[in-house]
Amino acid sequence: MSKTADALDKLRDLPAEELRVALARVRDELFRLQLGRHTNQVTSTAEMTTKRREIAKILTILRARDLEIEKQGARKGAAKEG
Repeated sequence: MSKTADALDKLRDLPAEELRVALARVRDELFRLQLGRHTNQVTSTAEMTTKRREIAKILTILRARDLEIEKQGARKGAAKEG
């Protein structure tokens, strides 16, 4: 399994409340990176892309749970079978 798949599985294992806390944390980190970019303190902007993608992953998992497409700890293929 790749690093991305492992990270996604770890996110799926978290309860919804912890995902919301992680979402707030990553959004704050992204804000600080954007602020640093405007003040010329950030040397690598690749981290911003990573944070935006992490936010998208968390929002996707939360939305799937709201629609009851996915359950906590379930993989995408397992959710369709169950």
